[in-house]
Amino acid sequence: MKLGPYWIALVVSLLCAGLYVAGLATPTIDDLFAYRRSAIADGQWWRLVTGNLLHTNHWHLLMNLAGLWIVLFLHHFHYSVKGLSVLFALLCLLEGLGLYFGYPQLLGYVGLSGMLHGLFAYGVMRDIQCHMRSGYLLLLGVIVKVGHEQLYGASSDVTAMIGARVATEAHLVGLISGLICALAMHLAIKWTPQVAK
Repeated sequence: MKLGPYWIALVVSLLCAGLYVAGLATPTIDDLFAYRRSAIADGQWWRLVTGNLLHTNHWHLLMNLAGLWIVLFLHHFHYSVKGLSVLFALLCLLEGLGLYFGYPQLLGYVGLSGMLHGLFAYGVMRDIQCHMRSGYLLLLGVIVKVGHEQLYGASSDVTAMIGARVATEAHLVGLISGLICALAMHLAIKWTPQVAK
């Protein structure tokens, strides 16, 4: 059995779990890598990406990693290892940039959930481009879900479970980032048909 893009999920899972365990051992891990607006303003730009890889507690970590594997299972056929690697890094960067420039009041953030919304949105747009009708329903679902969060906030149960406020702003930024990446890929394929997935 070829693992293909599942290798990326495995690497990300091990990286996130490793950073979480390391953070339990020494708080300097979180201090060094978490998205912190003030530190980014001081030139610590890596936090735009690395903040996505940290988590508040083990429930937060497990939920996000489960989400990663589920989203990838739904859309694995759209990805090569190289393509998914680039997309993952790009979505993490766009997440950080979107939060930094779009939400100056958000001082700190950790977690994969924003990037996961982007990965899901990208996948459903690729479904639609491949003439899969289910893509339209999934796209509507994620738009309704994120829209509801913007109006009413996240579930209080999830907030209690992860021990922090759910950054619904990150979900919106992720959704928009995924749609932008899907549009860019569509245009790239249209203009240069030999571009790999």
